[in-house]
Amino acid sequence: MTIHQDLKELSKFLSEYATCLMAVGVQTSRIVRNTSRIAESFGFLCDMTIFQKTIIMTLRDADNSHSYSTVSKIKPMGLNFTINSDLSRLSWEAYDEKLSLEEIKERYHTIIGKARESKWLVLILVAFANASFCRLFQGDFTSMAIVFVATLAGFFIRTFLMEHHWNHLAVFITSAFVASFIGSTGYLMQWGNTPEIALGTSVLYLIPGVPLINAIMDIIDGHALAGTSRCINACLLIISIAIGLSITLLITGISTL
Repeated sequence: MTIHQDLKELSKFLSEYATCLMAVGVQTSRIVRNTSRIAESFGFLCDMTIFQKTIIMTLRDADNSHSYSTVSKIKPMGLNFTINSDLSRLSWEAYDEKLSLEEIKERYHTIIGKARESKWLVLILVAFANASFCRLFQGDFTSMAIVFVATLAGFFIRTFLMEHHWNHLAVFITSAFVASFIGSTGYLMQWGNTPEIALGTSVLYLIPGVPLINAIMDIIDGHALAGTSRCINACLLIISIAIGLSITLLITGISTL
């Protein structure tokens, strides 16, 4: 097998590896380090340009006499910290154990092929977490119950619409509206002593914390382009949440009480 064929095969795998890392919510500098580490284990150098939806990669040998470039689109996968951690560990295994490309591919497909947590378990845990946020902001137990139900409904709608490939901004607007409308029942029905806390915390489960953190870390690490695009996307999600909440306030008239 020629060196060009080696570069081609490795480059195709590393492109898939890097796009998977991006899809599950890994910061840009970590993607570069992990991908470059695997390339170095084969004696090659890796140069990458990472955008919000595309990764451009050039793999080359040490004296720049041979190179191979790829352009790969990032597939939507959703945040997954388990895959994040396992793929990062795979890069170290490849480097330390000098694994062959076939061995790396086999371990990679094993990692991404693992079954995710039950969506029903995630639904219940998110509802409990958001109800706990309500309590953290001094909400009473009635407000916690309202937030629990609101989060159940809103997160279920979010999952359902994402599975049906709705635009992610429309998904956030709809989910925020459903959750905040249920969260407003404390006001409308005179339930509890902290209805404003229930309404305010009913949409907290939608806040894009990981994209915001990754955006700041990317900018700090010098990946300004990727960080800025992530920041813009996170801001659009926050605006969508505000729109959904505003629709509830307009319908219920709570803002005029």
